[in-house]
This record gives sequence, C-alpha cells and structure tokens, in this order.
Amino acid sequence: MLEFVSNNISTINFILINIALGLSIYITLATGLLSLSNAGFMAIGAYTVAIISTQSNIPFIVGLMAAIALGVALALPIGMLVLGLRDIYLAIATLGFGEIVRIIALNGDKVVHLFSQNRELIIFNGAEGITLTYRTPTIILGLPDTTWPILIYVIVIVYILATLHNSRFGRILASIRQDETAASTLGVNVVHYKLLAFVLGSAIAAGAGALSAPIVRVIDPHNYVFSRGVDILAYAVLGGMTHWVGPILGATVLTSLPEALRFLKDQRDIVNGLIIMLSIIYLPAGLADPRIWGLFKRLVSFPKRERVS
Repeated sequence: MLEFVSNNISTINFILINIALGLSIYITLATGLLSLSNAGFMAIGAYTVAIISTQSNIPFIVGLMAAIALGVALALPIGMLVLGLRDIYLAIATLGFGEIVRIIALNGDKVVHLFSQNRELIIFNGAEGITLTYRTPTIILGLPDTTWPILIYVIVIVYILATLHNSRFGRILASIRQDETAASTLGVNVVHYKLLAFVLGSAIAAGAGALSAPIVRVIDPHNYVFSRGVDILAYAVLGGMTHWVGPILGATVLTSLPEALRFLKDQRDIVNGLIIMLSIIYLPAGLADPRIWGLFKRLVSFPKRERVS
C-alpha cells in the first residue's frame, strides 16, 4: 500500500514538473520561436540548487530564487545573440546552448582544477553527478512537503500565463507569431518582445529544474541530453501550442501514459510511441483543440425534456 502511494506521488511530482517545462516552451512558441534551450536551463536550475545545497546550509527557497535569477542572467545575453535567427537555425543554435551546458557539467571540474592551483575541487562531479541527501518527506494536507512547492510553482506560472494570454502582451506575442513584418510595421518592437518571451520561458525552465532536484536526487548530465529537449517540445505540440492549457494536457498525458501502459511490459514503448504519432497526425491542433471539447460537450449533454402541459 505504501509503495502504491509512493509511486503515485512520484508520478504526480513528475507530471507537475513536466507541466512547468511544457509551459516554459509554450511562451516562446506563442511568439513563433522554436527554441530548444529549455533542457539546458533546466540543467542550470537543477545544478544550481544541487551545488548550493551540498556546499552550504542555505534554505531551498534561496536556492530556487538563485536558480531562476541565474536563468534570467544567462537568457538575456543568449537571447540577444540568437534571436536574430529564425526557424531551424534558431532551434540548432539553442540546442547547441543546451549541449554546452551539458558538457560543462560533464567536464567542468577539469577546468576548475586548472585554475585552482592544482587543488582538487569537485563541483559538478562529472558523469557521476551530484547526489542529494535523502530526507523523509513530511505529509501536509495529504501531500508530501516536496510536492507542495512544485504545485504552488505550477499554479503561479499558470496564473501568470493565463493573465498574459488575455492581455496586451499576449496579443502582441500572437501578432508576432502570425506576421512579424506586419507587427513591426504597426510599431511593435519585435526584438524586445521576443527577448522578453525567451527570458520568461528560460526562467520558468530553470525554476522547474531547481524544483526537480530534490525529486530525482541524482543530478547528472545524462538527465539533460537532446532527447529531454524533444520531450519538452512534445508536451506543447501534443497538447496544443496556441493556448496555455495545451502544455498542461500534453505533459499530463505523456508523463502518465507510460505508467498506464506498464502492464504491456516490453511492448509499452511501441504502443506509447504509436499513440503519440496517431495523436499528432489526427489532432494537429493538439488536445486543447476547441473542436474536441465542443464535441465532448455535445456527447455528454442530454436533450431537455419538453414540459407536458
């Protein structure tokens, strides 16, 4: 029974983390930017919290704020460098940034060793990564205290993006996505808004990485490879890229689906991939397509009986 509850909590934690990651890429896709740097910023957030927690007794919330601040500080110059690129060129450039972060985590200690006058300093710990000390979680209102920060973070992010979606800022991002030249002609500072979207998405990804650190416990470069960036993109593509609800649905389905198909054992990955492929083919607008919900409402609604006089 305890193992069943533990597995469910673990799945919920990963769903919430992946929702945050899906929302981090949604904000850039809403501007028409295909950025694959989110896995790199996730790694930055996770390593920041891991290094701080193992090197000092600073509270976790301080590490979380430091991770988000570092994400913003790095996203600004990176965005200024790459946001002049478009489409596949931007995707490759941001993917390269993610690989640089991973290589630094893998070999960074060798560079630190050269500049530390041959003193052995271990910060990233190479391929073995950083292992965080396990702490038995405390149950608060039915959920572990490790789950509450992630849940609150997701709620805050959803509130911010939902507010922006219906604001002037959201309408400007949508206009840039639809026709960048027309938006620029109307006086919109396209570069400025693209940079804002990129920085916001990067900060969200760094925060999600920081919150994932106590959950995964072992922070190593293999967690942030190219496929991780593709997974984050898939959350938004499957769920829908035109509304903030899309990444929530996509992340929930893609995270819980492998668990639901566990009974298939060796065939699980094949069936999982087939479901995703068919969903993208037959639902190009994603799971958040208004037509799907309109059909669902018609199916569950019952015709009202006419009053007999």
